[in-house]
Amino acid sequence: MGCTMLAASGTAFSQIYDPQEGLKHTYSIVARDEVTGELGVAVQSHWFAVGTVVAWAKPGVGAVATQAMANISLGPKSLDLLSQGIGPEEVIARLLAEDQGAAYRQLAVIDFSGNSAAHTGDRCIAYAGHRTGKNYSLQANMMLKDDVVESMEKAWLASKDLPFAERFLVTLEAAEAAGGDIRGRQSASLLIVKGTATPNVWEERLIDLRVDDHAEPLEELRRLYLVHSAYRYMNEAEVALENGATEQAMNTYNKALELMPDNPEMPFWTAISLAQKGEMEQAEALLQKVYAHDPNWRELVRRLVPTGMLQLSEQDLERLLR
Repeated sequence: MGCTMLAASGTAFSQIYDPQEGLKHTYSIVARDEVTGELGVAVQSHWFAVGTVVAWAKPGVGAVATQAMANISLGPKSLDLLSQGIGPEEVIARLLAEDQGAAYRQLAVIDFSGNSAAHTGDRCIAYAGHRTGKNYSLQANMMLKDDVVESMEKAWLASKDLPFAERFLVTLEAAEAAGGDIRGRQSASLLIVKGTATPNVWEERLIDLRVDDHAEPLEELRRLYLVHSAYRYMNEAEVALENGATEQAMNTYNKALELMPDNPEMPFWTAISLAQKGEMEQAEALLQKVYAHDPNWRELVRRLVPTGMLQLSEQDLERLLR
């Protein structure tokens, strides 16, 4: 699975290296959720903001990782060809046939049906390789050890019972545990989109998390995923409130609170929901903790009244403001 850097012949390395794109030596996953059809890319590298270069995905089309001596254009070009009904293997063949730096590239492509293909150029820096299967492709280059991709595949296949996003995280963590990038670590990202396109394009990107520069990017990525999950519940609760479903909103706020009890946002809105239900004692207790964090939250309580988001008697409002 490994490959070594050979002496350049034909096209010189200096002719194809673009410092704007850089050397994205890394490990990554492109995958499709066989249940929901969601598509995703996750990546980690010792390079700044790796997710802005490597990860590409489009609902109803596919997902792409372009890395090693990355050619950024291969990301959107791959998606464009997939959207024309061209399969992943043919997409890679067409693009690399026109690429003078193909020997230095690593490219992985998966379509909306879960068909996958990958390329590891024979001048990638060892250890490098890829493994593909139905609904996934795993690839790595410049790894410390030669079994990183194998470890990733084992983790991916063993995590089928986990939520789709968490499978990406455990697979990246398996790569790191197996040795990871020979240079260490710096950045990571997780991108997941819907399986099918929707008229509301703002709804298509389900998760878009990036750790651009961090001593422990995978730990930070997992933390951000936790925050994302908590705020997803917050968003759902707000929709429930808009629809007058106070009980549902309170239950959903509580889920967010369980994930992030130390973030004042979660207990604040849970308290507001409780107050609306008349459960003033519980609401007061939560708000006292919020006020201790920052007294400006007390002023926010006052400002909710004119909007109609908080409808209480003057006596109950004063209880909340104490």
